[in-house]
Amino acid sequence: MALTAPLSRYKKKTFIIWIVACVVFGAFFLYDGYLSKYKWSMRYDFYENHVLKKGGKPDSTMVWNQKWLPAVCGSGALLCGMYLFLIRNRRIVAEDNQIIIDDEVSIAYDTIHKIDKTYFDSKGFFIITYKNKDCSEVRRKISDRTYDNLGPVLELLIKKISE
Repeated sequence: MALTAPLSRYKKKTFIIWIVACVVFGAFFLYDGYLSKYKWSMRYDFYENHVLKKGGKPDSTMVWNQKWLPAVCGSGALLCGMYLFLIRNRRIVAEDNQIIIDDEVSIAYDTIHKIDKTYFDSKGFFIITYKNKDCSEVRRKISDRTYDNLGPVLELLIKKISE
């Protein structure tokens, strides 16, 4: 029976918050850049200070609000969304004879030398020390900020190592 630790809700929600923040700030800068010229916009004083008092030509602040900041915020939201889409299926699978991390790294239980769970209860991570295929020692930190359901996976790891 394989135990699975999927990508954490913390990490997913963090990226969603970044996406929402980028969209909100981008919309704010677009609003300031293009809709502040209308008196009903409640930001007409911003338009007066940055366009009308400058001889009718937008100053650098207005140009940034019209062109650069919405593009940067939109790009940030797009990049965060793409990265979230790419990592959505990451997980740790603890099988009978090995642990598979993100479908990329497979660590056999007999190659694991040490599991340091000193900070698991307080800080939410543990460190696995193992030998990889070219016989070099590798330390891998696994955190509950990245994966959910790590408690049962850690218990299974300890059980398999002690056998």
